[in-house]
This record gives sequence, C-alpha cells and structure tokens, in this order.
Amino acid sequence: MFALVDCNNFYASCQRAFEPHLRNKPVVILSNNDGCVIARSNEAKALGIPMGAPAFEYKNIFEANNVFVYSSNYALYGDMSSRVMNILTRYSPDIEIYSIDEAFLKFKGFELFDLQQIGLDMQRTVTKGTGIPVSIGFAPTKALAKVANKIAKKYPERTQSVYVIDDDQKRIKALKWTKIEDVWGIGRKHAKRLQAKKVFNAYEFTLLPDEWVRKEMAVVGLRLKHELQGKPTLDLERPKSKKMIATTRSFEKPMSKLEDIAERVATFTASCSEKLRKQNSHCNMIMVFVHTNYFRKDQPQYSRNIIINTDFPTNSTIELNHYAQIGLKAIFKEGYHYKKAGVIVLGLTPNNETQLSLFNMSNPKHQPLMSVIDKMNKSFGTNKVKFASQSLGRQWKMKQEKLSPCYTTRIKEIITIKAE
Repeated sequence: MFALVDCNNFYASCQRAFEPHLRNKPVVILSNNDGCVIARSNEAKALGIPMGAPAFEYKNIFEANNVFVYSSNYALYGDMSSRVMNILTRYSPDIEIYSIDEAFLKFKGFELFDLQQIGLDMQRTVTKGTGIPVSIGFAPTKALAKVANKIAKKYPERTQSVYVIDDDQKRIKALKWTKIEDVWGIGRKHAKRLQAKKVFNAYEFTLLPDEWVRKEMAVVGLRLKHELQGKPTLDLERPKSKKMIATTRSFEKPMSKLEDIAERVATFTASCSEKLRKQNSHCNMIMVFVHTNYFRKDQPQYSRNIIINTDFPTNSTIELNHYAQIGLKAIFKEGYHYKKAGVIVLGLTPNNETQLSLFNMSNPKHQPLMSVIDKMNKSFGTNKVKFASQSLGRQWKMKQEKLSPCYTTRIKEIITIKAE
C-alpha cells in the first residue's frame, strides 16, 4: 500500500503555526517581490481570490475583507517541510518527498494492520509536532493514493482527513467521483480529448481499451490507466540530480545601467554555481536573459537570451561568471528599463565524469577555493563571502514588505512566549 500525505494549505498553515490568531481567518501568501498570490487559505478561496491574483489589483479586496497578507518566507517553509518529513519517516523508511508539502510513503507488509488508525496517528503526530494539518490517502497504487487523498481533503468531517481505498468497491466509487480533469497526470489537452470521447470521470477512463490509450497518450497514459485499475506500475522515486539550475529575479525597481544588471547577473551566477557544487555537478552551458516589464505599455519593450558553451565542464563561480558577463554584454541594449534577469546553467554532468581537454582545463586552484567559500557561507550566513563582481556595499533584497519572522531558522527571530 502507498500513502500520500499532503499538508493542508501549507504556506498559510506555516504562518498559522506561529500566529494562532490567523486560524479561521483568510490568509494569502505573495510571490517574490510581493507580486501575486501563490497560496491561499480555505477562507481566502471562499472569498473568490484566485491563484496568481496580482496583489496591487486585489489590494482593496484584501482590505475590505480583512485578509492577512504575507510575503513568501521560504526559509520558514523549507524548515517546516523538513520537520514534517522527518516525522513521517518514523512510520515508513520508504519515502518519496514529492514536493515541499507532499510525500509518498510505501507500507510494505502492513496487510494485517489498521491503516485508518495508522493514518490518524500520523496525522495527530505531525500536527502536534509541527502545527501543520495534513490529509492522508492510502491505496494500492500511487495514482489511487492521490485520489484517496483528494477525498480525505474534500470531506474531513466524514473521513477525519484520512481515507483508505482497500477494496474494489471503494476504488470504483472513488474513480466515479473523480473528474477526468482532476486525475493526477492528465493535463488540459488530454482532458479535452477524453471529454470529446465521452470520458468524464476516472472510472470511465479505466474502461478504455489499452490500445487506444497507448496510441493517444503513450506509455505514460497506459501506466496511469493500470494504476487507476489498482495495478502498481509506479514505485517510489529516489532523489535525482537536477538537469538544469536556474536563478532568476525581478528587480525591486527598473534598471537601465549595464553595471547594475551585471552585478545582479554575477550574484545569480554565484547562486547557480553554489547549487552545482552542492549536488556534485559541473555544467557545460550557461544561459543569460534579460527582459523589460511587459505590463508597462508606455515603455519600449525588449527581451533577449543567449546560451554560451563553456570551454570545459566547471562549477567554479569565477569561471562561470566570466561566461555570464560575456553573455550579458552581448544581449544588453541601452535605452531600456529592465525588470528581470536570470542565469540558467545547462548540460549538467557529475563531477566524477568530467571530460578532460589537453589545452582547456579548469584552474585547479578554484575547487579548493570554492569549497572554503561554501563552508564559510554555510557557517556564517549566505553571501557573507562575496566575489568582487558582486556588490560589496549593497545588500540586494526582494521586495518583502509583509515578511513574517523566520521563527525556526534565525535565533534572533525565535518565537517569544509570555508566561505568567
């Protein structure tokens, strides 16, 4: 059996864990630079606030309905996610962290156990240990566990937020309840194609011939059909190294000078390089892009990117910034107000599989230097050690006017309790 554990309204729940007065109140979380809504509590959803809603357009709605608005606090969310996942490993060592707020667990050999009770115990333990409410779905396959989780989340009063699909009757009933567009792995195009074929729910999808599903939806669709029929075809996935790493940011205010954008690109490159070293990878290509603010119709628009092949695989910040600055100078144009820039490293290869060259090789002094810099930044704080191409006197920060304390990751912002 598989279990899918999903944290309810995770970002909002993280804020509520340290600010109890937010319970049963509408809460929204904004994206980088406080741009748009990326997370909502159930109360905010009930007000009709959509995902992606521009914060400036909904400002009056927020104020009129006493909506609590927060900037993204990724340090807090990441730490709370780690705490939840650590608790879940007590119940099964076989775990796949699917996203920051979701995890699949495999329960092998639990045929004689009461999974409903195990789920309730998991739920109580996670909530007691972190303050984060969770919904849990058990089923023989991962796809069915997704369906079970949706039912647990949709009907918390009936299910106590834990639902187990452990027989064919429950499976069929659950699939008939699930709309085809809500099935895990079926995108918008496939949903429209299936609806045109009079397939409106997951159960009707499982009745389609294998030949048609494979032809129209490839082997991935066929596996999904078998999963929904209760035939396990997907196992837990182990963490994989990323195939590309990106660091992109919108600027707090428009920039028009090359030197200002060059500093941002240098900082983004340093971030990508550090992530490369963390997963023991090199890159063979680097992309740099810039663009103006598409929403400013009164200003001239410009967007451009460039990909540069490195002469050798590297994860050195010094070497990668050299290529990044060459790329930026090639695409930069005077006379524009730039709103966003980014750096993406591509063609990643493991450190121990580097193709050497007789004439072009990475500087052997860079690797130990990078190692020392990473250790110092880890010990004393991010960006404590910078490169000369980065701004030494200025601390570039995202617009986060509604940022809450980090509570669990900064000793100065630890929660204060008044006891009488």
